[in-house]
Order: sequence, then C-alpha cells, then structure tokens
Amino acid sequence: MIPLGDGIRPARTPVMTYLILAVTWAVWLLVQRAGADPQVLAASVCNWGMVPGELTHRAAIGYAVPIGDGMACVVDNDRINILTPLLSIFLHGGWGHIIGNSIYLWVFGKNVEASMGARRFLVFYLVCGLAAAATHIAINSTSAIPTIGASGAISGVLGGYLLLYPRVRIRMYFPPIFFFSIPALLVLLFWFGEQLLAGLPQLSQMNANVTGGVAVWAHVGGFLAGVLLIRLFAKPVASRPQFATS
Repeated sequence: MIPLGDGIRPARTPVMTYLILAVTWAVWLLVQRAGADPQVLAASVCNWGMVPGELTHRAAIGYAVPIGDGMACVVDNDRINILTPLLSIFLHGGWGHIIGNSIYLWVFGKNVEASMGARRFLVFYLVCGLAAAATHIAINSTSAIPTIGASGAISGVLGGYLLLYPRVRIRMYFPPIFFFSIPALLVLLFWFGEQLLAGLPQLSQMNANVTGGVAVWAHVGGFLAGVLLIRLFAKPVASRPQFATS
C-alpha cells in the first residue's frame, strides 16, 4: 500500500520537510550520481554507510563483503566511521528506495513538522534516525554489511504522527487500481506490525545482519523513538499552527 496524502493541510509551509527532501535528493543525484555508476554508488555505500561491526569493533578488520560485480566493502577503522550513523540517513541504494522514503516523509512529515516547528523537527528527525541506528547495531553488532537510508528517521516521524493525528484519514493506493481512505491509526499500526513480523525471525539468530535486505529493527527502533519523544518536541495543542481540511 502506498500513502498518497492526508486530510489536513498545515497553515505554514513545511520548510524543513522540503529542505530534508532537497538534501536527500541532492546527495542521491550529485554524490551518488543517481546510481548510474555502480562503482560510485558502491563506494558511497561502503565509505559512508553505517557498518555495525565497525562501530562495535566486533567485525574483523579487513573482512570483505561483496557489494557488486567485482567489488567488495572491506571493514576498516577509519575515523569517519563514527559519523556514519548520521551520514547514512542521507544515502540510498536505488530509485525505489529513495522514492519510497520520500513519499512517506512527504505525506507524514509536513504535519509533524507543523506540530513543533522547523528546527525542532530537524532535531526530532535526526534523533529518531540515530535511535534507529542504535537499535540496528544492538541487534546486529557483528555485522559487516553497510546500512543506509532514511527509513529509520522517517519511522520516527510515523511514530510521532500516530500519537498526534490517529484519526486523520490517509488516502492510500493499493496497486494496481484500488484507492481508499482509512484512519492513520490503522495505517501506521499495520505498518508497524509488518516490521515486527519481519524482524522476529532475526531475533532467533542474533547478528543475522538484515531480514530480506531491509533493516527492519531499525524501523522498529525509529518508530518507538518517535512515539516516546513526540510529546517532548511537539508544542502544546493550543499553540500549534492551525490546520484546515484540504
């Protein structure tokens, strides 16, 4: 299911949501070259992606993980590794990856930003992303596989949206032809349930890296961080920007 929009329109322009999307797409197009050059894409993922085993020092230095035809990502101890939980939030692995994340941030980020203001939203977004990274590291402490993407940070936005606007109806698209509208509560609890079900088998084999190529426990950690932190970041209801139905 793909979210298309919600039933409320923020009274103020969601400047930070626009800016985060702009930076994310600039990194994809200019730094990662939109995936057109496999070597450039692989180098960006390997050098700036978060490798849990590098941060915990539980992956052997020099261990190589295949990352493409004739290419491998080698575990190292570079100083930049400490920044990768933050840098990796702005990296993506393909067009579907970045488009999917952008849709979710656009649909759910605007009104979460409106609840707290641009600067607080940026901090909230990054803190949720770091919480997601920490969760992934805790579950996969020996993994040598690079982890990238904004999904963990966006999961925090979803968790915040769940508490702020549970009754708002979300317009959804179910390929190939179905369009419908259901409350955010159902959309987001269904999404969270999917992450839990996908991640549970991983707990029986700790440090199994990822489930189906997706770091689902990062999603769970980011979502729970959003749920726990939203009340600290969101302004009191009386002082929030007013909303109008669209």
